[in-house]
Parts: sequence; structure tokens; C-alpha cells
Amino acid sequence: MKTKKTLFIVLGIVLLVLAGFIYFRFYFVLGEGVKAGELNYVVKKGYLFKTYEGKLIQTGLRSKQTGNIQSNEFEFSVENAAIAEKMMLNSGKVFELRYKEYMGALPWRGYSNYVVYEIISIQ
Repeated sequence: MKTKKTLFIVLGIVLLVLAGFIYFRFYFVLGEGVKAGELNYVVKKGYLFKTYEGKLIQTGLRSKQTGNIQSNEFEFSVENAAIAEKMMLNSGKVFELRYKEYMGALPWRGYSNYVVYEIISIQ
């Protein structure tokens, strides 16, 4: 009788730790912010879950290695279809986008850890 009770307690603790890990890894918002730049593309893609993925080219240049020049690129996912459609219709324009950053990506949320949830402005 005592071993069943111990087994249930251990199993409960393991499930709580697992639930906490999953929440922290995939649902906890690590950061929020705003990015601005020229919208390069937004596409709907995926094998099982069709998600909207995009890329924003930010102004300025950066270099990972000496002598190389590379533009700042912000790759993101979009959960809201209406926002993604609005972005598709205005590709090539300068956007200010509000996003959330997660520790891990979920297949139904998109390929990126960055998820855009609002368009602040389009120029």
C-alpha cells in the first residue's frame, strides 16, 4: 500500500516538472520588442501545419567576420492570417512589427522563435 502511494507521488512530481519544462520552453515569453525594416517576403508553408514565415531586412550593415558585409535580417513567424495577408499585399514596404520571442518553436506556431503579432506601421 505504501509503495503505491510513493509511486503516485513520484509520478506526480515527474509530471509537474515535465509540464513546467514544456511551459518554459515553448509558451513562456522570453522577450517582446519592435523591429523595423523592409519586408522581403511572407510565405505560407509547411508539410503538416501551414504557417506564415517572413523575413525583414533591417537598415544598417553588420559583419560576423572581418572584411565581410552582411545585412541585418529578422526571420519571423506570423500566427494571425489577417496580419500575414496584409503583409503579403504590402511586400517591399517598410514595416514596424511588434513580436514575442519564445525559447522554442512549435510546429503549429511556425518555424521561428520570433512570432509577429501586430503591425505598428507601414510606410
